[in-house]
Amino acid sequence: MIKGYVESIESLGLVDGPGIRSVVFLGGCKLRCKYCQNPETWKLKEPNMTPMELAQKLLRNKPYFKRNNGGVTFSGGEPLLQSKFIIEVAKILKQENIHIALDTAGVGLGDYDELLRYIDLVLFDVKHTDAKEYKELTGLEQSESLKFINAMNKNECKVWIRQVIVPDLMDNENYLKDLATFLKKINNIERINFLPYHKLGDEKYEKLGINNPYKDKIAMDKDKCEQLYQKFLEIYDKEKA
Repeated sequence: MIKGYVESIESLGLVDGPGIRSVVFLGGCKLRCKYCQNPETWKLKEPNMTPMELAQKLLRNKPYFKRNNGGVTFSGGEPLLQSKFIIEVAKILKQENIHIALDTAGVGLGDYDELLRYIDLVLFDVKHTDAKEYKELTGLEQSESLKFINAMNKNECKVWIRQVIVPDLMDNENYLKDLATFLKKINNIERINFLPYHKLGDEKYEKLGINNPYKDKIAMDKDKCEQLYQKFLEIYDKEKA
């Protein structure tokens, strides 16, 4: 029997897809992003839930989903490391016509087609546009993420882009131009969100005894992040024209 490891469940999420959502944080991640806010999800621990057990928990919120055009979002960690588990949960949820989103950096185990047939929306996390900088930031090559982009395009997935803006790394016009060019690789983009780097995860590193590579980095100013976003939209619109 397929079982999965669920780190936690947020019952009434408002920022991880449309409407009110249940957000399932699955354990396990290959990346070691320097700005990661959830280092507790890196390790894939012993399975603690069957697909039916998780589906039954999620379906308790079905009335909220239906009233607010919400649904379920699988996040992490990296949910692609538990694709088979998600597929089995999704089969149950789809019997109830639940909207399913996937919050991912695209670094899983490959063979994404079956999973993506059950996904209504992908929230795709762009770590960095440059291959060298991507590896410096995450510890892994960019190639697997690019494979997932190809799979999204093949399956005609609807996509929301997420880009964390880290001071001294993405907060400049050159990066904005590179991002606008990079996003040409991805079809069916419906929304692009900039997320300012924050320090809320610092205590987790201390508690877990894990080195925090951005311990001394300052948080991204929210107003500057919004200004960068508006500038990016100007560049992006020109790129699409």
